[in-house]
Amino acid sequence: MLDTLPLLKAISFPGIRRKQLDILQINLGYRCNQQCQHCHVNAGPKRTEAMTAEVLTDTLRFIKNNGIKTVDLTGGAPEMHPEFLSLIKQLNAMQVHIIDRCNLTILNEPGYESLAETLAENCVEIVASMPCYMEENVDKQRGSGVFKSSIDALQKLNQLGYGQPDSSLTLNLVYNPQGAVLVPSQEMLETDYKKFLDEQFGIIFNELFTITNVPVKRFGSLLLSRQEFHPYMKLLQQSHSDANLEGVMCRYQLSVDWQGYLYDCDFNQMLGLPLTGTTEKLHISNVSLAELDKKDIIVAGHCYACTAGQGSSCGGALS
Repeated sequence: MLDTLPLLKAISFPGIRRKQLDILQINLGYRCNQQCQHCHVNAGPKRTEAMTAEVLTDTLRFIKNNGIKTVDLTGGAPEMHPEFLSLIKQLNAMQVHIIDRCNLTILNEPGYESLAETLAENCVEIVASMPCYMEENVDKQRGSGVFKSSIDALQKLNQLGYGQPDSSLTLNLVYNPQGAVLVPSQEMLETDYKKFLDEQFGIIFNELFTITNVPVKRFGSLLLSRQEFHPYMKLLQQSHSDANLEGVMCRYQLSVDWQGYLYDCDFNQMLGLPLTGTTEKLHISNVSLAELDKKDIIVAGHCYACTAGQGSSCGGALS
């Protein structure tokens, strides 16, 4: 796989500092039942990395000791972690708001048929990847049959109350572009999504998040192989808006990898850029939020993906 890190580190980005941390994003491992082209994790069915019981215990202790109120579970497919169900039940008992970054098709895999019901029972917010509302585009990006399986999963979630008016069960969808382009207007695209999915499949949801593709791991390697990396970086830099610096997700959340090491964001995690800006890694078992307050965030060229155009974060557009 072609490495974008040296190229990204050579690109300067405005300095920013951390603010009050609200969210801990936990990467439970890199195993996934899909292998998407835009994946910045390089996740797939053959990956074996998974958070151990010891690191899970350290992470839960960190959440409790530091009063973390929102936990964002990601992967890979986080649901494929053997302790996923136990984890969400423990977090729910701690009155922590749980977000599950779900690829939807996992809800239809053998052995996971009751997963949707468990998510609903524990009031887990679902942020579901749905990179387009057209079957051809989704299957091209994510694999044959993914669109149909995703539709089946969304209908199942709606039947459980997800996305329904006056329901406490939140269902948000995520759009990713088909390649090295900026995302369109989130507001306009959400309108198109809601109209099409409702008319064609009777599917409803709460919000659509548009997230720019970040040139790291599988997607970065793909850009390099197609000689599209430098044009894409130029596009991101030219589309940068200083106004988006205030809302970038790294200022309000931390990312912890499957081994328990902390990073400013999931993208820095994939690039191996620790919080310290050196080779020294901070482990969740021996650090507190107070030590991280208002520290400089480690930045490089890939950060322009979060500030280009309308901006991009785990919660969608910034402006």
